[in-house]
Amino acid sequence: MIEINSPAKINIGLNIIEKRSDGYHNIETIFYPVKLFDVIKFYKEDFDSFKCNNIKLMKEKNNLIFKAKEILELKFNKKFNLKIELNKNIPIGAGMGGGSSDAASALHSINILYNLNLSKKELNDIAIKLGSDVPFFLDPRPSYASGRGELISLIDFSINSNLLIVNPGIHISTKWAYDNIIPKKPHVKLSEIIKEKIDFEEYKDIFKNDFESVVFKKFPEIESIKNDMYNIGAEFSLMTGSGSTVFGLFKDIGNAKKAAIKFQKKYFTFLQLKD
Repeated sequence: MIEINSPAKINIGLNIIEKRSDGYHNIETIFYPVKLFDVIKFYKEDFDSFKCNNIKLMKEKNNLIFKAKEILELKFNKKFNLKIELNKNIPIGAGMGGGSSDAASALHSINILYNLNLSKKELNDIAIKLGSDVPFFLDPRPSYASGRGELISLIDFSINSNLLIVNPGIHISTKWAYDNIIPKKPHVKLSEIIKEKIDFEEYKDIFKNDFESVVFKKFPEIESIKNDMYNIGAEFSLMTGSGSTVFGLFKDIGNAKKAAIKFQKKYFTFLQLKD
């Protein structure tokens, strides 16, 4: 048996640069792992079974864990029987990469349990087929991502603030978000910003999420969460991914806790205190 903590991520900046000829978009972003985890147990068994604390995922036929398993079975022309127990803590469809993280955990676990001896490159090549951000979760450390999001470079980058995550439970289709976005080249590239020592208050007008303009127009409640973050004392706030999650960075722990108390009355909240 293997038990894995699959982390969520936030995007610190997300620039949608251009649409590609293959239908995807070139982007640039910083992927940052957070200490909010799905917990997954994988057991070698004589037959497949799946148990999850989320009823919706129990009925979901397009679960990325099973897609990862199917790709490996096709590659090796072999059945990998597993009992899988998923304790889902990361909100679904929240722009935090929960499904992609779970898929990466499945690749790792099956590779170990069945002694497949797949290299990092081979795992990465399979991960790309599952989703643009799945490669990041094979080694979830602060990273600069470009291309579709699959070109990953580890960076020396850390957040020295209290981090509050708020999800209002609004499901936003990533396809819808991309279909409605107008790509544009950023005034300042994230690849240039990360060379500097980051002061988020100073850079809050530079770190953008291009999806905000589209998402906030249709879902003003999400914009209100961001505004409330600033009103309660956040030094920086941004929507992550295509939404609907918003995170805030607070230097003052009192303000962070005050904001958490406010939001948790209505929304999913997660507070990660600085080390």
